[in-house]
Amino acid sequence: MKVIFMGTPDFSVGTLEHLIQAGHEIVLVVTQPDKPKGRGKAMQFPPVKEAALAHGLEVYQPAKIREPECVEYLREKNADIMVVVAFGQILPAEILEMPRYGCVNVHASLLPKYRGAAPIQWAVINGEKVTGVTTMRMDQGVDTGDMILKEEVVLREDETGGSLFDRLAETGAKLCVRTLEAIEQGTAEYIPQNHEEATHTSMITRQFGNIDWTKPACELERLVRGLSPWPGTYTQLDGKTLKIWRSALAEPEETFEAAEPGTVTAVTGNAIHVKTGQGILALKEVQLEGKKRMTADAFLRGFPLEPGKSLGGQQKEGSGLSL
Repeated sequence: MKVIFMGTPDFSVGTLEHLIQAGHEIVLVVTQPDKPKGRGKAMQFPPVKEAALAHGLEVYQPAKIREPECVEYLREKNADIMVVVAFGQILPAEILEMPRYGCVNVHASLLPKYRGAAPIQWAVINGEKVTGVTTMRMDQGVDTGDMILKEEVVLREDETGGSLFDRLAETGAKLCVRTLEAIEQGTAEYIPQNHEEATHTSMITRQFGNIDWTKPACELERLVRGLSPWPGTYTQLDGKTLKIWRSALAEPEETFEAAEPGTVTAVTGNAIHVKTGQGILALKEVQLEGKKRMTADAFLRGFPLEPGKSLGGQQKEGSGLSL
């Protein structure tokens, strides 16, 4: 089929690659505009643009896809279908209704659960046992369109937002190829979502990773995994930001039962134990502001901690967000 592909981040690249490998004609790749990044503010291509250019495909980067000239440019391509994977802009009705087979979206959850932003991180944070990918025919709502195909993915005990991202990206890419095959052959079934069962996720910012030690250890352990590698979780140690890369649940120390949440209760050879609102969180891998990421034992050799030390408090302005 003649396909207009819309996507921006790494998650979208695998689907574009699989569609090319499946023999579809990609007549246009639409992605977000280049953005400045880093201290030098050099303009950086979106990952989808880099992949498209590597294949010699035409790239289109409108600031606002709904502008009349943008809509007309898409129409001129006379595509059979549009595939949308984490594009980052809402499509108006005139685009959704433009292709013969409509617009198909690849969404990283088992709809109608986890509509909206960051479904991958939230699945880990909320302790889901199973998540997956859904392909759907887009309508004007946010992830509300009729479902076409689904595939489940079982979360591992040590699953992180990053590892689940990679697994769902690969699953979604293959599912999209199967979806287009079913549509082209006329065997696709379009299943309306039960909107009463829908759940919604919110955007995740860097500040969301600031550890609240009054929460239970089990929730914080999932938060650390869910926000790894981005945006990451962190706390404060002697006025500096301490990023937490890896943690685990630990047995409570009875001598610190009355200690305030955020108190270091024990320092072992490979972990820093911290009291939470319920239970103990063992910090296994950390990164102090201005230092390299390291295991707890390596960190402790250069920065010895004693039980009774407090973590947390107010983060100083501008610290720790570029680790």
